[in-house]
Amino acid sequence: MGRYGRSAVAAGAASMFLLSGCGLVGTPKALLDETTETMTVTSPMVEQHVMSTQYTCDGAGQSPPIFWSGMPTDTKSVALVVDDAAAPITPRVYWIVFNISPAASDLQAGALPTGARQARNSTGKLGYDPPCPPAGGSHRYRFTVYALNAKVNQPNGTPMKAAWTAIAQRVIARGRLTATARS
Repeated sequence: MGRYGRSAVAAGAASMFLLSGCGLVGTPKALLDETTETMTVTSPMVEQHVMSTQYTCDGAGQSPPIFWSGMPTDTKSVALVVDDAAAPITPRVYWIVFNISPAASDLQAGALPTGARQARNSTGKLGYDPPCPPAGGSHRYRFTVYALNAKVNQPNGTPMKAAWTAIAQRVIARGRLTATARS
């Protein structure tokens, strides 16, 4: 492997270390504390642990409805991260939404609440990138909702790593829904 190839591999490994250490995808020690996983996350898009194709690339590709409960009373904002930690290029992030009002208890399909912001996903695009399970196969995706102790001071369209870091620094509770999508 040439000098540039080694540099690219090293940069990729460093990036993975930083991304997985932010607490959203790789779950560092601070977020492994059982007291943080107190929220319940549900969605009508999931039936018997299987995600409706409407919310994948095989369907309409619309962002799904997500509901949560059990937020701590001192929650100042809410964030949602949709990812696939088992993707060939990990972590693969499909959607990051932050600065959701603590008064909200859901995201409706295809819509964002007033004041909510989105970060760029793994493709560099803003918004929901519908998961695409392998042809003829299935794959699991995680929908994680985070209760935060402050708003995230990042603009709409912020880069993925910046959003992850800012969210990870403010997490006080979380909940997760895991769903399998089939193609």
